[in-house]
Amino acid sequence: MAAPRPRSTRSTSLRDSDKLEGTACWDALEWTKIEPVTSSVSHANLDLLLDAERIVVEGYGVVLVNTDEAGTLIVTNFRILFLSEGTRNIIALGTIPLAAIEKLNKMAVKIQSTPRQTDKNPSRRLLQVIGKDMRIVVFGFRPKTKQRRAVYDALVKCATPARIWDIYAFSSGPSKCVNTNPKVRLLNEYFRLLGKSSSSATMDMIEEGSFTLSNELWRISDINSTYTMCQSYPFALIVPECIIDQELLQASSFRARYRLPVISWCHSGTGAVLARSSQPLVGLMMNMRSNADEKLVASLCTQLAGGKMSRRKLYIADARPRKNALANGAMGGGSESSSNYFQSEIVFFGIDNIHAMRESFARLRDYLDTHGTTSSDGMSSFLRHGGWTWGGGNLSSMSASVSTLGDSGWLIHVQSILAGSAWIAAQIALESASVLVHCSDGWDRTTQLVALANLLLDPYYRTFAGFQALVEKDWLAFGHPFSDRVGMPTLSGSGDISFELCRQSSTGSFPSSPMRQSSGSLAPQASGSSHAQNNYSPIFLQWVDCVSQLMRMYPFAFEFSSAFLVDFLDCVLSCRFGNFLCNSEKERQQCGVAEACGCLWAYLADLRSSAGSSHVHYNLFYDPLKHNGPLLPPAAALAPTLWPQFHLRWACPTEAQTGELEAQCRDMAIKFSELKKAKELAEKKAKETMIAMESQTAELRKEKQLRSKAVNVASRASKESEAINRAVQSLGCKVQFSSSGDCTVDFEGNTTESPLKMSASKRVSDGSIQYDEKSDFSVSVTVMDDVVSSNPIGRVCEALCPLRTGDGGCRWPDAGCAQLGSQFVGLKANFDAFDRLSIYDSYFQSE
Repeated sequence: MAAPRPRSTRSTSLRDSDKLEGTACWDALEWTKIEPVTSSVSHANLDLLLDAERIVVEGYGVVLVNTDEAGTLIVTNFRILFLSEGTRNIIALGTIPLAAIEKLNKMAVKIQSTPRQTDKNPSRRLLQVIGKDMRIVVFGFRPKTKQRRAVYDALVKCATPARIWDIYAFSSGPSKCVNTNPKVRLLNEYFRLLGKSSSSATMDMIEEGSFTLSNELWRISDINSTYTMCQSYPFALIVPECIIDQELLQASSFRARYRLPVISWCHSGTGAVLARSSQPLVGLMMNMRSNADEKLVASLCTQLAGGKMSRRKLYIADARPRKNALANGAMGGGSESSSNYFQSEIVFFGIDNIHAMRESFARLRDYLDTHGTTSSDGMSSFLRHGGWTWGGGNLSSMSASVSTLGDSGWLIHVQSILAGSAWIAAQIALESASVLVHCSDGWDRTTQLVALANLLLDPYYRTFAGFQALVEKDWLAFGHPFSDRVGMPTLSGSGDISFELCRQSSTGSFPSSPMRQSSGSLAPQASGSSHAQNNYSPIFLQWVDCVSQLMRMYPFAFEFSSAFLVDFLDCVLSCRFGNFLCNSEKERQQCGVAEACGCLWAYLADLRSSAGSSHVHYNLFYDPLKHNGPLLPPAAALAPTLWPQFHLRWACPTEAQTGELEAQCRDMAIKFSELKKAKELAEKKAKETMIAMESQTAELRKEKQLRSKAVNVASRASKESEAINRAVQSLGCKVQFSSSGDCTVDFEGNTTESPLKMSASKRVSDGSIQYDEKSDFSVSVTVMDDVVSSNPIGRVCEALCPLRTGDGGCRWPDAGCAQLGSQFVGLKANFDAFDRLSIYDSYFQSE
């Protein structure tokens, strides 16, 4: 969800009645006008609704006290929508999914009258909504309109469904976010851990029971395929290869809720494992034992690698405080004794239970609402203690606020979880030891520690695909009771849902939170808030907070960003998708969640694919080579801080934008990507231009060669022409050239000789000049004479050829000139050779 816009600089306090005389949205309303609540659906709002989302009731002229904005409040079967009065845009602060509402409080605040005012001023009708996502919002309704009652009744009905099938996730259906079977994904993760990534799980493999692969140390067991051994465990378990299924059954009876020790993660190189279970049933005197359980735990300590014959050490990490573990012995539980488990050491982490976490979260939420800029009572933190001083109030109030943050205990709890997880990861990575983790039931604190240790040990879990596999394996498959912890109905009915509904009347002030002591009267706690009846607790939210702390410490180690965690957590709390419904894998299978509901993972993947690597869910600084091994943070680095993007987004929206630097970097990365694409396009065009230039250059070179050849041919033709002229003129003939290319030769001084007609032929083909094959140039001389000569050969040769000897021989033997015919004599000459022959050699003989 987007953070709400910052409140206006003008602040209106609902505690001061004289503030109502201004021009705020409260004063613009006609308080005495009675209007019936309409249930008609506005066509303008239809485009704001999701699939299968329908409007239940609408309230007009409602004021969001936090930001002093007026608008329209719409209750649907999925969420509260608050639309701005003028722009009709969605106001994010006033828009909250119904599943994310923890408490509702109806309040009526009497406006204090002044001497000029009568005592007939109506009281303000307020509705306080406390969310599970750190927000507290208050809506103000017009009096005498019955709008608040209609909205309140609709919220009670829609936000507390009696059956699990009444949740919006089942109404919306799978849509385009189809949920593939989570069992297949779990088996694929098991195959990866066992080094069998070449195998791929299928539904046929699950139905046939052929998924029980193994390696030299571990195997996949199908003993719980029908959930008869343990209803809160997955259908497939990784166990030691040396332990048979009958021993697993015996060992499960010695653990609370039959949650026996099984492997969550194994090191492929050293053989060290991270295992999980519930507390052993040792009893009050801690004297109960189980041979099957001790054998199963001992089998986690395999031989050390590298030829060492000694077994590796085993640490049994009990997440509870020691006194709590001893107290559980009175109810049959307790903790292990190191003397009963071979080469083991027991360590207590001292992490509090779910009830302490719920109260700590409420105190933190109250602190942020009290000292934020969008407080639910409409008063800025700067004016809370009077005076416009730095920090809001005075130094004593600042010290008190810091003390309140510390008293909430939230950061201390986060630090305890971080420290425990880092310790587990260090023992496995540095000492090659195996670690067994448990708490009481093994599905809250155990899951937090094991999942976070997995994240530290395996770089794969720091990617999108790995994070999904981690959550589905350690949180969903191993039975974290999401319905109980989030406050949704279970398969059997309403379950442990405890939706607190309080009503309070006050005269002059009202509390912005039921936990607030310093700002007015205290709202009474509902009876459902007792520890025995209320199992709601932000355990998963706290774990995601721990992940954000690791991302702050190691900004290059995670593929996903903090914005991804916020959107992911919002989807979980909203119950829009079916992945996190029910309390176990068995219940989700019985409800048909995978087939009937949408898939959160597919939805988030679709969001990322819309923008590619530039999407806000991607970490711009992710470098898989920088942290390609385990993350082992030292104790000094484990001091947590508030998670601004989540904790401060409602109370301090401006200060929550700590990701602005990341956003600017993202914009720069987008621009860089665009420039890179433009560069690649320019390089491609330059390459094409270069190829075209090379082609043009080659053609130009070819043209030059043809031109040079043509010049040479023309030069030869000129020389041949000159040679012909000299040869013919030496015979005393006149040569005439016609435009058709024919040549006429007239003999002078001999009346008996007729004109000789000479023709030159040439061929032009393919841009080059070619001549006949036998000679470069041919001259044909035809002699036409009516008088028959006694020696026509001698006369012709003597008249035409200066190279003929007196004895009838020829000094030009290659000329081939002696060709007789009955009517003509043909002469062909190689004029190239003739041109090289000096005429003076023929006319001036030494003899």
